[in-house]
Amino acid sequence: MLENLEQAGQSRKRLGVIFFPAFDWAISPTHPEREERLLYTRDQLKEEGLFDFPNITEYRLDFAEPEDIARVHFCLPDVLAVTTESHLASAGGAITAAKLVLDKKEDTAFALVRPPGHHAMRVVHGNRGFCNINNEAVMIEYIRDNYPHKDGRPLRIAIVDTDVHHGDGSQDIFWNDPNTLFISLHQDGRTLYPGSGFLDESGGPGARGRTINIPLPPETSDQGYLYAVEHAVLPLLQDFKPDLVINSAGQDNHFTDPLANMRLSAQGYAALNRAIAPDIAVLEGGYSIRGALPYVNLAICMALAGLSSDDIREPNWTERMTYQSPKVQSYIERLCDQVLKVYHFPAEFPSDGQAKNGFWVRSRYIFYDTDMLRESQLESTKLCSDCPGFMKIETESERVGRSLCIFIPRYACQKCQEEAVQAFLQAKRLRKYMYVKLLDQTELGMQELF
Repeated sequence: MLENLEQAGQSRKRLGVIFFPAFDWAISPTHPEREERLLYTRDQLKEEGLFDFPNITEYRLDFAEPEDIARVHFCLPDVLAVTTESHLASAGGAITAAKLVLDKKEDTAFALVRPPGHHAMRVVHGNRGFCNINNEAVMIEYIRDNYPHKDGRPLRIAIVDTDVHHGDGSQDIFWNDPNTLFISLHQDGRTLYPGSGFLDESGGPGARGRTINIPLPPETSDQGYLYAVEHAVLPLLQDFKPDLVINSAGQDNHFTDPLANMRLSAQGYAALNRAIAPDIAVLEGGYSIRGALPYVNLAICMALAGLSSDDIREPNWTERMTYQSPKVQSYIERLCDQVLKVYHFPAEFPSDGQAKNGFWVRSRYIFYDTDMLRESQLESTKLCSDCPGFMKIETESERVGRSLCIFIPRYACQKCQEEAVQAFLQAKRLRKYMYVKLLDQTELGMQELF
């Protein structure tokens, strides 16, 4: 199977690489998320002569603006309070990658940037899972603002998150977006942070079946990942027919990574990317700084450029290191059958919450493990037959008192837009919240950010 998938996408492609190691940002000098994460990768790419290939070019990034962040996140108390220049650079690197592809300067692009982002949710009080800002989400909303579909229809985007940890932040942001298919392949949440990403988490009331989780068992290797791609991910992409495919390219499922229990190799990563054939890849996790990242990033670049990666081998690789038991394979085969059923025949309503007064209401408790914050949310999503509905989020944490965030998605109907604005104005008058924020993604809302 590996050989068959390796043959996919063999035609040579123009690849743009954006590299930003964030020299001045680290959670701590010895933390896994520190500067050295990408420094060895840079040396490896140069040593192997990656940029000597005529179809591979390195680019400088442009910084994201605070307004780009505010088109996605409710940052409490504000964007500058929860970001640094490194976060704006990392999100800007993802945007730069998108511009290279959509301006047709390159066929594919890989944003090798840090800090990562896929654990950052719609509401941001601080850092969780090493993430403050969701780089892919910022990039996607930039794309939708600046590169609308020429036919005027909604742009359909698929995110395939291959980080070993469930992309709970991306899931949260696109939970009720019917035009975004979010697929996360990750180590089962019963065995790893953040403890989520199960089959029944399949989208909001206005986007049933648009969130797809594939919780793989520990010790899944190349064989299991590639089976899941061939028998679940590719059929889903074929049915959804996205205009763009984004890979949240986490590399902490490598067999040497210290934070997880998977057995993927550099060759497995290359085959994975050849099969998925993303238009844009954005780096997420990966903490085997010397043993994995230089080789995996090189393999991914070669795959995205349509070049052979057969000669790439990690220094500690043996066949035994990436062995997968028949029991694990059998589990994955049954899991893929269930995944397809969730997509094609989703339950009528989400598994968490209940309908109340015309809204889908759920209570949530979110732990910011890096900043040691606890957040409570009461989230209410308008049940509307004409659009996905707007969202009201009451939120508070030890850092920020009770606040109200109101989100209007870009394709909200006129009635929902008006009701959301009225709820915002009423909350401002009542003065019972520390902060009242409105994020309006409609054309009208683009003219003014509250």
